[in-house]
Amino acid sequence: MSQYILALDQGTTSSRAILFDQQGRIAAQAQKEFTQIFPRPGWVEHDPLEIWSTQAGVAAEATVKAGQNGRGIAAIGITNQRETVVVWHRGTGRPVYNAIVWQDRRTADYCDQLRAAGHEDLIRARTGLLLDAYFSASKVRWILDNVPGARTLAEAGELALGTIDSWLIWNFTQGELHLTDVSNASRTLLFNIHTLRWDEELLALFGIPASMLPRVRPSSEVYGHTKTTVFASKIPLAGIAGDQQAALFGQLCTRPGLVKNTYGTGCFMLMNTGSEAKTSHNNLLTTVAWQLNGQVTYALEGSIFMAGAVVQWMRDNLGIIKTAAEVEPLARQVSSTEGVCFVPAFAGLGAPHWDPYARGTLFGMSRATTAAHIARAAVEAIAYQTMDVLRAMQADSGLPLAELRVDGGAAANDLLMQFQADVLPARVIRPRVTETTALGAAYLAGLAVGYWPDLAALEALDRTDTTFEPAPDQPALAQGIADWHRAVRALRAWSAPDR
Repeated sequence: MSQYILALDQGTTSSRAILFDQQGRIAAQAQKEFTQIFPRPGWVEHDPLEIWSTQAGVAAEATVKAGQNGRGIAAIGITNQRETVVVWHRGTGRPVYNAIVWQDRRTADYCDQLRAAGHEDLIRARTGLLLDAYFSASKVRWILDNVPGARTLAEAGELALGTIDSWLIWNFTQGELHLTDVSNASRTLLFNIHTLRWDEELLALFGIPASMLPRVRPSSEVYGHTKTTVFASKIPLAGIAGDQQAALFGQLCTRPGLVKNTYGTGCFMLMNTGSEAKTSHNNLLTTVAWQLNGQVTYALEGSIFMAGAVVQWMRDNLGIIKTAAEVEPLARQVSSTEGVCFVPAFAGLGAPHWDPYARGTLFGMSRATTAAHIARAAVEAIAYQTMDVLRAMQADSGLPLAELRVDGGAAANDLLMQFQADVLPARVIRPRVTETTALGAAYLAGLAVGYWPDLAALEALDRTDTTFEPAPDQPALAQGIADWHRAVRALRAWSAPDR
């Protein structure tokens, strides 16, 4: 039996590689940040070649740390930032343009035009998604329309497109495999989540040639083997899931009604809805969670664009902290925000509002406001946004929430987790291994090669956790929630004249 599963977690700000053993414990890991490119306000790009080089680099580093160098690794699972899309030459493997990131808003006006033309209902019915610049299709359309010669090459069948999982697999197999899984395909606005096929009508609507598309596969199977020199031996590529679906699986939310929230760059809540694709009436998304053993599982999802990114902003733009870990002790210097309310809508508001024109705003500051008040308001804003999404999810599903399973970098912040439990109010459970996105990819890959025999074996693993119980009798909490909703209303009113 091989010793480890290698999970590659290609995120929005960094590439990571983690080796897991059969107990689901971390044996070795490596991480490297890469460049965030902001050509214009509202535009966010990544260099696809830097994504590949950092991901390959940390994969090699982690395996060497474990003394493996590719030997003794049963399989590789890949999880990735979703909706971010790359277009590249099939012949050379070179990108025609930077990857356009999920946070990018350059196509918001184009999406408005499609909405005004009456296309949103069709898109919602086929894909389960809202018509928004967040998703991949309008980004690909922009590349084809704005990169000289791109559309001609695409129509000649010479260009490929893919979300980041497809880009990595292409490179790991030296162009042999061009594929994605159902969870990533379901985030493009081009995939029919009911038929599990690319939708010809939507491809025509966005003007995207079908020849550019990857093949769509289940989330857990052996797709092929690595062909690069990153590893000393060929390793099966055996699991793929978009980061949030991978986290749902990593939290073992494998039964309908179970909910997880990931506190990463953005904040994402998913509820397993089983074999039924539930339609949302509260601006949530219906998405494919995974396909395993021939069975498709669906989920309801609420997306918050700015969570951990708020902390990055305080570090990199304001300079009030030097590391992300400093935000908690800084926020604890004050017992409340003293009326300061921070709505971090730097890239618009996500669920349940879906306002692409909103922008980040601080309310209620006075001469007495300090960096500590702003830090505490930022922490509370993450929890308030999560509360709004959960209330919408409960309304759509009709299910009560007994507990919220949490993960992601910001889940290590005890102040945030306790405040989250208080505002819901519900028990918040943090697992022993908070890298559940990578763990979910590892589980999917491991199941495909028999490293773990079945879901029951995963359920039996030790998942010792920390539990945050909601504190009773906090009169100030209701006022804080009311102030938050008032701030959101005020922000949306301010952004309205630009529409």
